[in-house]
Amino acid sequence: MRNIKIVIEYDGAQYYGWQRQIGHQSIQQTLEEKIKLITKEEVTVIGSGRTDTGVHAINQIAHFKMVGDINDANLMHALNSVLPNDIVIKQLEEVHSAFHARFDVKSKKYIYQIWNEQSNTAINRHYYWYIRKELDLENMRRAATHLEGTHDFSAFCGAGSKVKDYIRTVLEVQIENKDCGRVVITISADGFLRHMVRNIVGTLVDVGKGKISPEEFKIILDSKDRKQAGMTAPAHALFLAEVTY
Repeated sequence: MRNIKIVIEYDGAQYYGWQRQIGHQSIQQTLEEKIKLITKEEVTVIGSGRTDTGVHAINQIAHFKMVGDINDANLMHALNSVLPNDIVIKQLEEVHSAFHARFDVKSKKYIYQIWNEQSNTAINRHYYWYIRKELDLENMRRAATHLEGTHDFSAFCGAGSKVKDYIRTVLEVQIENKDCGRVVITISADGFLRHMVRNIVGTLVDVGKGKISPEEFKIILDSKDRKQAGMTAPAHALFLAEVTY
């Protein structure tokens, strides 16, 4: 049995997230269908983690087990020839049988994109959250420093999450002001809760708008109460950027 590791880029706009769902098309299901088409084998594609409906990935990692002896290069070419244009396998290689795309993860990096200008963007509107009011990035950065380290992130966890605990370690948060009013928020952590990045971003935007102070942001984090945090930022501007093993 061969263990195949793949690096996937996808536009999540037309999918109900990563995880296979009855009655809805997902990234996982699409990959499994196309792998079966090429290999004639039923496989289960295991990702590094789930992305929500509408969320994108630049470098999602996954693995699957197969028997066939198609070489790596030919298999990747064949799969990309049958996958829809919004899913691309960037790398494919046979790895050690013990490798597990989910359980072996050490950290992940997400990026969130905001278009902070007086007028929206036509070309990039599907990949940015448009916010007209000028954001105070310095206050947002001050608030973001409270996220770094090991904390209980219950205040930023979406409803319906079934996890053993809400403790996660945030390794780094960066808030960068790019050209043309583009604001990019990058968050790296050893793991993420359901909607955690989007809830953090929504609350940081409240800081940027002056609705709450950086000190109040810290109080919200410490409260462990989701009701005190800000809105859940839209999914379409979130990207899984990197997975580290």
